[in-house]
Amino acid sequence: MSIQRVGILTAGGLAPCLSSAIGALIEAYTRQAPTVEIVCYRSGYKGLLLGDSFLVTPEMRQQAAVLHQHGGSPIGNSRVKLTNNADCVKRGLVNEGDDPLRVAAERLQTDRVDVLHTIGGDDTNTTAADLAAYLAKNNYALTVVGLPKTIDNDVIPIKQSLGAWTAAEEGAKFFENVVGEHNANPRMLIVHEVMGRNCGWLTAATAVAYRNRLDHLNFLPAMGLSRERKEVHGVYVPEMVFDLAAEADRLRGVMDEFDCVNIFISEGAGVETIIQEMESRGEKVPKDAFGHYKLDAVNPGKWFAEQFGKMLSAEKTLVQKSGYFSRAAAANADDIALIARCAEKAVECALARIGGVIGEDEQQGDELRAIEFERIKGGKPFDINLPWFGNLLSEIGQAKGRAIETQHV
Repeated sequence: MSIQRVGILTAGGLAPCLSSAIGALIEAYTRQAPTVEIVCYRSGYKGLLLGDSFLVTPEMRQQAAVLHQHGGSPIGNSRVKLTNNADCVKRGLVNEGDDPLRVAAERLQTDRVDVLHTIGGDDTNTTAADLAAYLAKNNYALTVVGLPKTIDNDVIPIKQSLGAWTAAEEGAKFFENVVGEHNANPRMLIVHEVMGRNCGWLTAATAVAYRNRLDHLNFLPAMGLSRERKEVHGVYVPEMVFDLAAEADRLRGVMDEFDCVNIFISEGAGVETIIQEMESRGEKVPKDAFGHYKLDAVNPGKWFAEQFGKMLSAEKTLVQKSGYFSRAAAANADDIALIARCAEKAVECALARIGGVIGEDEQQGDELRAIEFERIKGGKPFDINLPWFGNLLSEIGQAKGRAIETQHV
C-alpha cells in the first residue's frame, strides 16, 4: 500500500538529536520518496490532539540540513500520555468524556496521514505503542514508526539511543568549567548531578568523556594546578549500592590531601531513600502524568551534597546540574551518523508499512530494524560490570560497590 503523507512529532524531554532527526527524516524522504508529503505536529502529542500542524514546504526540504546545526526541537515538545484521560482533560487537550486515543486517531485520519513518525524516549514510544494498538484494533489504516530519543540510553532492547553520546560529551564540557570553582573556596565539595532517572549510563559515560578531556590538558602542580584537583573522585549511579560511611572516609582522605572533592551522581541515585525520608516527615512527593516522581522535588544532588558535605567537613558545597545544558545541544558527529542510519531505515519501514521503533536490536544481534512496540520498555539498567566502567572506578580509586538486583521487564 503506497503512502501519500507522513506526520512527524517530537515528545518528552529534549535530547541532542531531535532537530537532527527531523532533518534526517526529511532528507531521507526527499531521497527515497520525494512525492510523499510531510506534516509536522507542533508540541508533540499536544499538537496532534489540538490539530496544530504545518506542511513541510519544498523550501524547507531544500534547507533540511540546517537542522543538524541546532539543538532542541524546532517543532516543539510536550509530555502527554494519551491513556491518561484525566490529565488530557485537565490540560484542555480533549473534552470531558473524549478518549484521547480516538481524538488522535481521528485527527490523523482527517489530516490524511498514512505513517506517523514519533521521536521520543520510552514514554513517547510506549504512548506511540498505545496509539498503534488502538489504530490496529479499530481498523485505522495508519502505521506508527518511532525513533528512540533518550539521553539516559535506557530503552529495552535498543543498544544506543539517539542523542546519548552527545549528552555525555556536553556534560563533560559543562563540568570542565564548573570544576574550576574549587579555586574559590578551601575544602570544597562539588557535586555534578547528571540526568538518568533509572539508568546510570549517562553519568558513567559523562565521567569517562570528562576524564578523556583531562588527558589532553597540561598541568603545573608546582603552582597548585594539578590533575588530582580536577579529577573525578566518585561516581554514583542508581544500579549501585555502596557504603556511605566507607565512601565518606575515602573521600575525606582526598579532601585532606587535595583540598577539594568532585563527584558525579545520577539524578536517580538514592531516590528511594530520599523519598522515604521525605514521606516520613509527612511530605507529599509530586508525580508527573506518567506516574514518575518529579526529581526536581526529590533533589538527589542536594541530598548527596548535604550527606557528604558534613562527613567531609567541607567548608562549601556546590551542586551543579548539566542536564539542561546537555540535552538541548546540537548532535555531535557520532550521533548525526547514527541518526542518519536510523532515519533511512525509518523511511524504508514506513514505505513498507512496517511499524515499530527503529534501533539496533540487542536481542537480535544488534540488527538495525523496526523493533516491535510491545517489546519496547523503559528503565533498562546500566550494566556496572562493563569493563570500561570498572576501569573508571579503578582509576579513580573507588570500589565498585554491590549491584542492585534489577529485573529486566
